[in-house]
Amino acid sequence: MQGINSDTRSTLQVEIADVGQQIFMGSCFSLVAPAAFGEVCILPRHAPFLSKLQPGEIRLETVQNERLIYYVSGGYLEVKNSNVTVLADQMLRSNEIDRESAVDAKANAEQVLKTSAIDSVRDVAKLELLKALAQLRVLEHIEMAKLNGKRK
Repeated sequence: MQGINSDTRSTLQVEIADVGQQIFMGSCFSLVAPAAFGEVCILPRHAPFLSKLQPGEIRLETVQNERLIYYVSGGYLEVKNSNVTVLADQMLRSNEIDRESAVDAKANAEQVLKTSAIDSVRDVAKLELLKALAQLRVLEHIEMAKLNGKRK
């Protein structure tokens, strides 16, 4: 199947930044993000939208036919007039994620959830578990994309 080029459909203007740096700025066909009440897909001409972000992954399909995946720890997503702004607490590119640290964080959070009876401690552990799982999911999706690319 032939890809759709930018002449046949409109685009989103996307800007993604975290507290330390600009992560991405450019034109995209779509953006998928972990909004407060579930995953959302933003396409050109999307209705105005504002949402808090949960730990998860942001997936972009750029006009250069690249598929980019980022880890986001939380933050906000705003859509207005086909302009999308993501202000993240923390964002990592897949090559910035340390698998061993994510696996350790997952194990530590699971242990706290099994042993602690203190609600505030369990709440922190739940959030850390969500973040670790999201990082591991980003790495898994990148690995699957590489495998699929080799099969073509």
